[in-house]
Formats: sequence, structure tokens, C-alpha cells
Amino acid sequence: MKKSNFISLDSLSLQDFDENSELIPLMTPEDEEQINNEQLPETLPILSLRNTVLFPGVVIPITAGRDKSIKLIDDANKGSKVIGVVSQKDEAIENPKAGDIHEIGTVARILKVLKMPDGNTTVIIQGKKRFSVAEVITEEPYINATVREVPEAKPAKVNKEFQAITDSIKDLALKIIKDSPNIPSEASFAIKNIESDSFLINFVSSNMNLPVKDKQKLLETNDLKERALETLKFMNIELQKLELKNDIQSKVQSDMNQQQREYFLNQQMKTIQEELGGGNAEEMEDMKKRAKLKKWDDKVGEHFEKELSKMQRMNPQVAEYSIQRNYLDLFLDLPWNEFSKDKFDLKRAKKILDRDHYGLDDVKKRIIEYLAVLKLRNDMKSPILCLYGPPGVGKTSLGKSIAEALGREYVRMSLGGLRDEAEIRGHRKTYIGAMPGRIIQSLKKAGTSNPVFVLDEIDKLSNSNQGDPSSALLEVLDPEQNSEFHDNFLEMGYDLSKVMFIATSNSLANIQPALRDRMEIINVTGYTIEEKAEIGKRHLLPKQLKEHGLTDNDLKLGKPQIEKIVEGYTRESGVRSLEKQIAKMVRYAAMNIAMEEEYNLKVNNDTIVEVLGGPKLERDKYENNDVAGVVTGLAWTRVGGDILFIESILSKGKGSMSITGNLGKVMKESATIAMEYIKANADEFGINSEVFDKYNVHIHVPEGATPKDGPSAGVTMLTSLVSLFTQRKVKKSLAMTGEITLRGKVLPVGGIKEKILAAKRAKIKEILLCEDNRRDIEEIKPDYLKGLTFHYVSDMKDVLKLAITKQKVKGAKKL
Repeated sequence: MKKSNFISLDSLSLQDFDENSELIPLMTPEDEEQINNEQLPETLPILSLRNTVLFPGVVIPITAGRDKSIKLIDDANKGSKVIGVVSQKDEAIENPKAGDIHEIGTVARILKVLKMPDGNTTVIIQGKKRFSVAEVITEEPYINATVREVPEAKPAKVNKEFQAITDSIKDLALKIIKDSPNIPSEASFAIKNIESDSFLINFVSSNMNLPVKDKQKLLETNDLKERALETLKFMNIELQKLELKNDIQSKVQSDMNQQQREYFLNQQMKTIQEELGGGNAEEMEDMKKRAKLKKWDDKVGEHFEKELSKMQRMNPQVAEYSIQRNYLDLFLDLPWNEFSKDKFDLKRAKKILDRDHYGLDDVKKRIIEYLAVLKLRNDMKSPILCLYGPPGVGKTSLGKSIAEALGREYVRMSLGGLRDEAEIRGHRKTYIGAMPGRIIQSLKKAGTSNPVFVLDEIDKLSNSNQGDPSSALLEVLDPEQNSEFHDNFLEMGYDLSKVMFIATSNSLANIQPALRDRMEIINVTGYTIEEKAEIGKRHLLPKQLKEHGLTDNDLKLGKPQIEKIVEGYTRESGVRSLEKQIAKMVRYAAMNIAMEEEYNLKVNNDTIVEVLGGPKLERDKYENNDVAGVVTGLAWTRVGGDILFIESILSKGKGSMSITGNLGKVMKESATIAMEYIKANADEFGINSEVFDKYNVHIHVPEGATPKDGPSAGVTMLTSLVSLFTQRKVKKSLAMTGEITLRGKVLPVGGIKEKILAAKRAKIKEILLCEDNRRDIEEIKPDYLKGLTFHYVSDMKDVLKLAITKQKVKGAKKL
């Protein structure tokens, strides 16, 4: 054969072969006649194809990844090299059965097999003739079937209409190759050298961009003339799409050239305007005048001049111009080296703090200390304070009072739910819509570089794929680093060292350890009933009267009545719920005044019940000691201290122990330790050891819907179990808190002040604590401790001596 009768495998888009790939001969009429005379085997292994259809005479590469397909190819390559190729009805099927493949396929001969590095097998196959699947013999290890030949109905040798159709196919194919940038020009060489009409139709059908179902339909068409007409129809559609695509690309290119032309003209116009003194020259001059009034240093001034000259060279029509203008406006609006004058009248500052907040002595003391040092040195770096405590105790409002006491501007930034690092550091100004971070924006609004800056709810920071805001705050809240705080939009350092940052938090557990280390933690604890009543009288009632349009003469609410509201309708450490209840009382008065009806101007207890309903929190009261196994414990929660009851009961069984009440791991372990300690010391406690094998023990902590955990209930569970096994009463009006060990030691716990406040609310008289917690009690004001007796213990036996009486409960069981 001549060289023109060969086509390289590279033109078939097989990129896994090197440049020495063997050449596959194009189908000639002689080759076609030889194939037609070949006898079809009775049975063939069937290779199913997912996303292509093989036509007679056509050479295509196939990549086999399925184990069945690889085995089929290996077996056939060792034998006759003849296989049946059929396309799948659904390409998503991983392991096709007989019913999942089409009936009509093509006999193929394996020309070459290559093993790929990824484990797949690539095989070059050439179609021979069509066949139909008569009967599937086996499906394992691959499909084997008996087949029968499906001959093609070819027109007569001299058929002008058929010849015209094939000539049209060839012409259209050459035009598509010419107009399409994705088809190599060598393909036209292959089309021109095809001599067989049937091979031309099959070759074009195989390489057209058609769905598998359309190609399969062409393969199943017996009449070659009809197949040629269908192929011609599809080619016309493809050519129309290609021409439309090229037309669109031409228009787009024309539009881009027009934009470039307009940009060039705008640049020329800008140069002419600058020469004539027009355009944005007036705006530039205004910025230069404002810059002369700024107190920034030389480095900042040089940077501003550089950015201003960059803006002068910009085309006002481009998007970057507005970003650059906003950037320079921010530069001019920021208070560079502008500070408000601090007021160092410490007595006045103390009066302001006392006026706005009742109690909170530790916080006030720390603020006065800061003012004293600042007065003596006048250049102290501002500390980073973190006010930590339950909701409603006045952490956020302290910021306003501190700002007034210092004579500084007040800025508040809520961090709750913040999850984008750009909110802190800003966006890079290369992005459209870029803006500075909220730290820089807040300083711009404040107008000074030394405001009191409250970072509210710092424990509720979140993170996402936009970064970790708590990590971005590390630089802000580090006194050693924040003198050069870098904002991405500002692109240079800004001095935050004179800003007094005050963070607020309900919990320290959620604050990043590195961030917590940079702050000075000040614990803002809850209020006693007396303090709440005083706050309600001094602050909350006047505030609500003013907000509802009333005066002091429209409603009289005495301290005893406010105390009743506190005890019966609120249970928090703060005063937020108290304010809501007082607001209800004020609305009661406002409604009666508006309706011109009589009402009790001076509120009494009956009026409180009438307006607020019956007391809702009586369950916080201490119950009694008439039942064995019920002990009062003290717990710390996010909203302050609370009391909880540990209950235990015996039932006949085999000595198992169960625990309920939505308890965490720590409390469950405390119950287990208490039980084992009792078993080990049963004789000493007067408990018959046989009881442990005859009865099941169930421990329950009421309010199962509320999750509970923490190392505070060990001594309470121990006392409950000993009371249960001995059927003796627990000492009246006693509450306890502490953790235990197997050695019999009592361990100290935290949240002592909050727990004591909860005990007072519940009318507890005596409290049992670990000896190591004595120092916590000594730090609490004596006023908080009135009416309470404390017992300090270090051993479990001391706990039981103090807590368990010798008196049996009524109806005690005989164990």
C-alpha cells in the first residue's frame, strides 16, 4: 500500500503512545471485501462499552478498568484476538448483565494491548462486521454469547444518489475539520484518502459528537443508504452549531477590541484634562489640603503621597479607581496620632462607677488602679481586660461608665457569631468591594486613637473556611504587638496600644487559650438578693418608668416587693430577668392610666401575684429531709449558681447500679467512686454487706432535660447513698459541694461565690465545703455570708459525720 493509505494512531486522540506508534491501514474496498468473506465465529466473548459505539472498519482506543473487561482482553489477546463489542444501555451500570447491553454490536479484532501505569488496560481494536446477540451462554467471568451476522443492505454499485450522499458527507466533514479549532488538520488528510463508501460513513459516524443512543441507532440501521442520510443530517446540525459558535466568538473579539480602543481614548482624554487642569484635579487638591492637617508621621505621609499619585494616573472609569478613592478617604478620616485627653480625677471616676453600678467592687478597684498608674506615668500601654461572668451582671454597660470616667470615646463591637477573619483584619484592596476591618472602621467613627473599645461576647466567636477570627484577635489584644496592628485594606501598621480594650465573656472554656493568655481576667460574679433589690430600686425601676412615659408618682415599688419578685420570679445571677418583671409591673400601671381606671399606686404582694401570676420558682427552695437518699447539692451553671437534688432509691435485684438525669462522664464516675468507697467501708458505716448483692441502686438527678456535668457532686452522691443504705436522715437545711477520691479525700471545687448565692436563695442554713475552699470563703464579703454556717472537711468520713444524723426516716426499710 501507499503511504497515503495509512493514518497515525495519534489522529485518533490516543495520547498514551509515543511518536513511534505503528500505523493502522485505512479501510480499502479490497479490505472490505476480505472482511465480508470472513466467517463469523459461533460464539464470542462480549466486551461492553460505557460511552462509545464501535462501527465496522473503524479503529478506536478503548480503556478497560473493570476486572471482567481486563480478563476478557487478556484471554482474547492470547487466543484468536477476535471479540464482540456492544455498548451498554446505561453507562452508570458497573457490572452489566445480559439484559443491560444492546442486541446489535460489532465484531472487533484486537490490534494492540498496552498496560497503563494506573492499572488500567488500553486496547486498540478495529471493527469488522455487525452481529446480533442470539443467546447468552455464560455471564462469568465475562459474557459469552452465540452470535449471528447482520448483513448490510448496500445499494447497487452504480447509484448516483448514494454517490452524491457520500460526496456530501466527505465535503461536510472537510468543512467541519477546517472550521473547528479542536480537530487537527491531519484529519482532513485521512478523510480524503478513504476509498470505501461504507467505511467513510462508519468513520464519520464514529467520530461525530453524538450521544451513545444516536450512534447506536446509526449502527442498527441495516440500509447503508438510510444510514448515510441520517449521518448527513447530524453533520449539518453540527456544522450549524460550529458556525454559530464561531460567529459569537468573532463578535466577542470585536467587542473586546472596541473596549481596548475606548480605554486608549480615555487615557488620552485624561492626559489632556490634566494638562488643562480639569477632570479630578479639584478632588485631588482637596485631598492634599486635608492631608496637610493630619498629624501622621513621615512614613504615613510618604505612603499617602504615593497612593495619591497612583490615583492621579488612574482612569476614573475603571473599577479600581473607586477602591483607591475609598482607600485614600479612609486614610484621611482615620485619627492618626489624635488622642482625647484623659481625666485623672480619681474621686470623680469612682463616683461615676458607683453611680452606674451597684456592687462589682473588684472591677471598680481595677479601673481606679489603672487610672492611678496612667496619671503617674502618662504613657502606659492600655491593659486588655476581660470581664467574665454570667449574663445580666452589667459587663457590657461597665464599658460606658469606664469611658465616661476616663473622658474617652466609647466604642462597642459585638463578636457573637463572627466567623470571617476579614471582619477583624479587613479585605485586601485588590478585591472588588474591599473594605477595612471593623477595628479600623470603629476607630474611624470614634475620631480618636484611644477610645474605650468593648469587644462584646468574645467567647461566642466562630470560625469557618474564611479563617479563624479569634486568631486574628491575637495581634489586636497583645499589648506587645498591637502598636503595629496590620489591616489588610490599610496595608500598613496602625497603633492600637493606647486603646483600652475591654472584652466580655460568659464562659472562659470557649476562648482560645492563646487569646485568654493575653487578657487580664476579672470575674464579675452574680448579685445577692439584697443587691438585686437595691439595683432594681436605684436603676431598673427609674429606667423602665422613663421608657414607658411614667414618673415616680405613677408607681411605687418598695424594696420588700422587689425582693419578692427576685425570690419568686427570677433565678439568674444577673438582673436581666428582674428588669423584665419590673417592666411588667410598669406596663400594668401604664395600661390603667391609659384606660383611666383605678389601680394600686403602691404595689403590695397581692398586686405582684395579680400582675405576674403565682411564684414560678418555688422549686428552688430547699425541700425536706424526711426521705432517705435525698441530698441537696450546689452547682455552677453559665447563668450563675444553682441547687440540685441527688435522689437514690433501692429495689430488690442483684446489686446493679443505674444512673439517670442526663449526666456527663464526670458525674457518673463520681457516683461509681462513691459506691465503691461505701462497699469498701461498709462495716465502719454500719451497713450489712449483703445488701449490695440483694438490692439494685438507682441514682437520679431531677430535670433530666438539662445536661449536667462537673466535679462538684461527689460528696453529695456519697451522702445520698449512705443515707439510703442506713435509712437515716440527712441534716436539715444542709447543702454541700465537693469532689471525692477512692482514698477518701475531699477535693476543692470552683464557683464558690455563685453557689453560696444559690444556697441563700434556697434558704439553706449550713454549707459543707472542702477545707481547701476556706480561702475562697475568706475572699467573699461578710455581707454575703450572713445567716450561713460553713463546715470544712478533708475526708469522706468527716462528711458523713456532719451530714448524716442518727435519726431513722419515717417508715425506714429493714435491710
